[in-house]
Amino acid sequence: MSFYLALDAGGTKTDYVLADDKRELARVRTGTIKRMRTDAESATHNLDAALAQLSAATGVSMRSIKRTCVGAAGESVPMVADWLRKTIGERVGGKLLLLGDVEIALDAAFPGQPGVLVLAGTGSNVAGRTPAGVLTSAGGWGPALSDQGSGYRIGFEGLRAAFLAHDEGRATLLMAAILDLWELRSIDELVAYGNRQPAPDFSKLTSVVLACARQGDAVAGQVLDRQGRELAYLVRLIIRRLKLASDDPGWAPPVAFAGSIMEMVEPVRQSLIAAVREEFPDVRTLDGVVDPIAGAVWRARTAR
Repeated sequence: MSFYLALDAGGTKTDYVLADDKRELARVRTGTIKRMRTDAESATHNLDAALAQLSAATGVSMRSIKRTCVGAAGESVPMVADWLRKTIGERVGGKLLLLGDVEIALDAAFPGQPGVLVLAGTGSNVAGRTPAGVLTSAGGWGPALSDQGSGYRIGFEGLRAAFLAHDEGRATLLMAAILDLWELRSIDELVAYGNRQPAPDFSKLTSVVLACARQGDAVAGQVLDRQGRELAYLVRLIIRRLKLASDDPGWAPPVAFAGSIMEMVEPVRQSLIAAVREEFPDVRTLDGVVDPIAGAVWRARTAR
């Protein structure tokens, strides 16, 4: 019997699955092992803890693994890729396959088949696979350069919108809610905190923006709508590319979703779908969100 290890290494957490040819044997979750988001010592500790838990739960030695598939945001960044290859290689047997997090999510939705995957959590990315199996992507360049519709962008733009509303004299619940979340006493303190270096974790403000929008706050609602539409623009780019690569001019690829924003921030998802259907009215979208690590398990089992 062969054993396979799958990892979904996100910005705040990492999921691990140990499987054989047919079944998932054990699953654990730790803090992130992504080196752009944490130091080497913490990443190593998280990885060692997970591997120990998997072995304890199954009795399977990590040296007996046939193949490991890791899906990671920033997998092309040397600091991320080099650390993963070295550290996992020292602890786990067999071959290592390193892919992007959006690619394993695409495989979870459409194993080896054409389609579009929208991933939005702390960061964001959109990927598609043509009928010929060619991968293409848009976004995913990190918080300073893209990450449309992500938790980071929602929080950051929510904070900016709160200050613009303050300047305009517009009513909004955002300012008070942000002060409360960050336990600050005044706008002056918020200015200093928001501009500090290193920057605060703006993604934590996503819950505030969503809560204010649900209470009818127009400013917060506009932030969510705009982020959904900005992410939809990337989806439309990918759909156009896939349609151009298809022999059927009437075909449109199905769209699936992954990540905490797509799962829990419904206004962003609704805005995205509406904006995509303005150009592609017949596009089919899958319900719910996919489990990206299922794609990593599939890749680990089927790769050669």
